[in-house]
Amino acid sequence: MKDPLAQTRFVVQEHHARQRHYDFRLEMAGVLKSWAVPKGPSMNAAEKRLAVMVEDHPIAYLDFEGIIPAGQSGAGPVVVWDQGTYELLEGANPVRALEAGKMVIALYGGELKGSFTLVQMKGRGAKHWLLIKKKDEYSRTDWTIQQRLTKEKRRNLREKVPPCESH
Repeated sequence: MKDPLAQTRFVVQEHHARQRHYDFRLEMAGVLKSWAVPKGPSMNAAEKRLAVMVEDHPIAYLDFEGIIPAGQSGAGPVVVWDQGTYELLEGANPVRALEAGKMVIALYGGELKGSFTLVQMKGRGAKHWLLIKKKDEYSRTDWTIQQRLTKEKRRNLREKVPPCESH
């Protein structure tokens, strides 16, 4: 680990909108840079996961859980699937790394641990990225994503307007 003060936060939210997907969010430049990951992140280094960049979200979205009301974009239940901190492993500025189309990061979460690369796909437009687990002591070939939205958790969720204007 580099400098603990250089760590910033990340969150992965399990989002049951029209289709279940996972929202991968990295804190930087005062916002949460965000990607929709249809199959969710993986701890298997052999799997590359499509990550579609979406609009930035406010920092207040870090711990958002609730049911986005019908009629709003992204309507449906949202729960925190994982959260923690991350650090940039290559370069010194996450915004510059993002602009260059490649971020190599270490995640320190409850589920997601170790090195990952977020790389922009060439020839697919600015929004299409791949989230790739790097082979390290945390990678697992037998890894399967586990859903966090149980029936009990869903019963306890309340309808809530998310803390951003775009949803």
